[in-house]
Amino acid sequence: MPTLRALECFVAVVDAGSVTAGAAQLHLSQPALSHQLASLESDIGTALLDRLPRGVRPTPTGRALLADARVALAAADRILRTGRALAEGSEGRLRLACAESMTVPVLAPTLRKWTRKYPHIGLDLTEFTSADAMADAISNGDIDLAVGPSPTQFAGVIHGIGAEDVVAVVPEGLDLADLPAITWADLAGAPIVHYHRANGLRGWLDTIAATHDIHLDTVTLTRNATTAAQLAHAGLGVALVPNTALPARFAGIVRPLRPALQRTVVVMTGITPDALTRRFVDDLLSRGMGPRSGQV
Repeated sequence: MPTLRALECFVAVVDAGSVTAGAAQLHLSQPALSHQLASLESDIGTALLDRLPRGVRPTPTGRALLADARVALAAADRILRTGRALAEGSEGRLRLACAESMTVPVLAPTLRKWTRKYPHIGLDLTEFTSADAMADAISNGDIDLAVGPSPTQFAGVIHGIGAEDVVAVVPEGLDLADLPAITWADLAGAPIVHYHRANGLRGWLDTIAATHDIHLDTVTLTRNATTAAQLAHAGLGVALVPNTALPARFAGIVRPLRPALQRTVVVMTGITPDALTRRFVDDLLSRGMGPRSGQV
């Protein structure tokens, strides 16, 4: 099969009009270039150049193959340029995942920066309700990095971004609304807006409640923490909600938990992230959780 070097030599000689000029253009010795041409003609099975007293000209076969040779060299050049750009992180496509409650407060500022600073980099975003599902997606090669709470197990790389408070959203008129903070004992027997099992908050909150000998009395289930806060505000029951899930200027009654309850926020990547992924992770870590971190 013809090599790219042989095709490059063939095109250079045709464009330059002689073997000597083509060799000088490619910074090759004349014998080395002649060897490449001979190898190419041997692979094809016929002469590609007519050797004239003053230079060369392509044979009919050479003329027929010249356009394809140029296309092949141009394609190889594009591959090289694209590969270098991807390696440098100046072009490419990044597949992101995020816990849905963290997309706006944690991820959006970095997304906004990237769309302005790196317009040639595509960003694909998928939202999840489970840290373990995001970890699986990275392990399966479906996404490049994920932002959310820590998974129960993960074979890749994890960087801590910060921590977020879990707070209680209390319906107006409920006795708990008059308390400055909510304890787990206060939640015993209270109506709870809880989460579907697909949301990682369900198992985590149930486990913590059990350590306090409390069973959460569920009145309704939702998959979304922001929806849970709105349902609590509408009077259905108390919702335990990550601070990042509260809408801006939320009008509901929000109380801290005592003892305080936080969950770690991390960014996950595969074991060997590329330059593009590493740069995005660095920007996330430099910003951290932002101004809403730890606020109630």
